[in-house]
Formats: sequence, C-alpha cells, structure tokens
Amino acid sequence: MKKIGGLHVITDTIIQSRFTHAQLAEMAIEGGADIVQFRQKDGSTRELVESAQAMQVVCVEHGVSLIVNDRADIALAVGAAGAHFGQEDLPIAVGRRILPPEMIIGASARAGEKILEAIAAGADYIGFGPIYQTSSKPDAELPKGLEALQRMCEIAPCPVIAIGGITAETAYEVIRAGAHGIAVISAVCAQADPVVATRHLCSEIQRAKASLGV
Repeated sequence: MKKIGGLHVITDTIIQSRFTHAQLAEMAIEGGADIVQFRQKDGSTRELVESAQAMQVVCVEHGVSLIVNDRADIALAVGAAGAHFGQEDLPIAVGRRILPPEMIIGASARAGEKILEAIAAGADYIGFGPIYQTSSKPDAELPKGLEALQRMCEIAPCPVIAIGGITAETAYEVIRAGAHGIAVISAVCAQADPVVATRHLCSEIQRAKASLGV
C-alpha cells in the first residue's frame, strides 16, 4: 500500500536562504511531516540531483518518503519514493510508464475532468489548489476556496492533497472540508522555527481528523 501522507512539506530555497533543502527536510521530519517534497526550478541537473540525494539520505534515515517535483529522472536517480507532476509537466501516463509501479505519482489538477483524467492515467493522489491566496508561487491562480475543495474531494476516488496559502490557522478547516492532507511551503520554510511550525500543522491535522472520527 502506497503511503500518501497527511502533511507534505515542500522544501524551498527561494523564499528563504537560511537552510538547504536537506536541512529543511530534517526539520520538517522532526516536526512530524510524513512526506517531504523536493521542488527546485533552477540549477543544472547535476545540482538538482545532489540536492535531492542529500534529502533522500535524510528521508531514508527517518523512514519518510521523498517526492520529487516535476522530474522523473531525478526521482529515479536518487531512489525517491515518487514524483509529482503539474499540469504543464510530464504527462501522468508517460510518468507511469517511466517510473516503477511501486513509486508514488502525484498530479496537480484544477478541475474535475482533469482529476479524473490524471487518476485514469495512473496518479496515486491529486494536488488541488490554491485553496487560499499564496505568495510562494508567483504564477498561482485565484484561490479556489473550501467549497471547491470539498467538491473535488467528493469527485476524486483517490486522496486529495490541498495546497496553496494553507497555514496552521486554516489547516483544521481544510481537513474538515475533506482533504486527505495538506502540502505547504511558506507555512514551514519561511517560519522562524520550521520544527515548531511543522509540529503545529501536524497538531491541527490530527485535531481535524479526530473531529471527523478518522
């Protein structure tokens, strides 16, 4: 059974420069994150492999899954647990052919038909958002809100991971709306203490799931 996880922390060295991807992974895991995602748009393939490999070492040490954003080749190169593809990235069906069946594939989808297409093509979970206004992604769309999230969770026959502007203050209501989990960047990476920030998010997720009897 593939473990999709309830708190995906996406590491980022653009919105902050205090910590490396591997250091952020270490702190997120210490705080309770059960999936860590590596996302970096810039740099050579060699540099990306080195950063992802350093993260994979941390993840293996703690028994936490690493997901690589956008790059099937890097996910394979470092032995990651899976890869996540946006709608403008590698098609899910192609990713499924390239990656071994045991690897997790996540897909970003913004509408009901795209969700069903991605799942039919082999996605194991859907990333849906932005739920709220976000500054982590300059080209982010307008916020979709909780009602749209709830509709997507009802449509999708697989876990939905909500993303976009989610904070410790809103994580509870996002899970209550039906999300399997949340993915965050700024809510951990840009905080004064990423460990404490992650811990707070985990607590809110658990509180919401307990209220739903999950």
